[in-house]
Amino acid sequence: MKLVTRSQLGWPTSAAPTQTSTKGVKVHYAGSPVSKNLLAHHDLCVDHWQQIRKSHLANTVENYSDIAYNYGACPHGYLLEGRGLRRRTGANGNQELNRGHYAIIGLVGSEGLTQPTDAMLSAIRDGIELLRKHGAGNEIKGHRDGHATACPGKALYAWVQKGAPRPGGTETKPGTGGGPARPKVEPYPGAAFFLKDGKPALGKKSPIFTAMGKRLVAVGCGRYTVGPGPTLGPADIESYEAWQRKCGFTGAEAKWPPGKTTWDKLKVPNV
Repeated sequence: MKLVTRSQLGWPTSAAPTQTSTKGVKVHYAGSPVSKNLLAHHDLCVDHWQQIRKSHLANTVENYSDIAYNYGACPHGYLLEGRGLRRRTGANGNQELNRGHYAIIGLVGSEGLTQPTDAMLSAIRDGIELLRKHGAGNEIKGHRDGHATACPGKALYAWVQKGAPRPGGTETKPGTGGGPARPKVEPYPGAAFFLKDGKPALGKKSPIFTAMGKRLVAVGCGRYTVGPGPTLGPADIESYEAWQRKCGFTGAEAKWPPGKTTWDKLKVPNV
């Protein structure tokens, strides 16, 4: 998961009402033209996301407390934090509908950029799975389900009706059984793997660091602005130390390098 957090966007904690559970997630689109220029660079997606929030906060008719959506998904595969976890959405039509489902918008619109990329669909799926870990039920619907609207557009709604599968993936709908075999877990490579001359091996490249970083994000300990990537950097160290603290370790025991206990618990996929 490539997550861009509110803090990275320069936003304060959301003022939206707290809601700890829903029946599931509804998928949305912009409902207005979205420039194809977003495909050129991820920074344009971040700017677009910032503008959506500004427009919502300036809407005196709807009187939004924050950007309406819990998350957004960009064509480069980034999940952009909106209201975030355990916050009632403002996007589903009215208060009762907003209590029913959290909301994720794909950054596509009615004109211009209308077709979601595979990376965007994967990011929406990342958001669905993240919300499910924090109170969302198994339902996946479009905004038009229960409200008279064209949202989330023809392409996204067709994908939702298929169960919102990860592109090229082997996932099944919740409760239908089957599904992919569970990935093998990367064995603990030993403390020396993470060190050089007794210090963090900054600059070392390995696909293990990418897999590790994705798992750290998944368990809520990601401290990444960009990535994670194959090169060990300060954000990897900060993220892993946050994970070791979450596992109950303190002081020097929570510091880098990873220990076998926390590594095994993290379940880094075998690469």
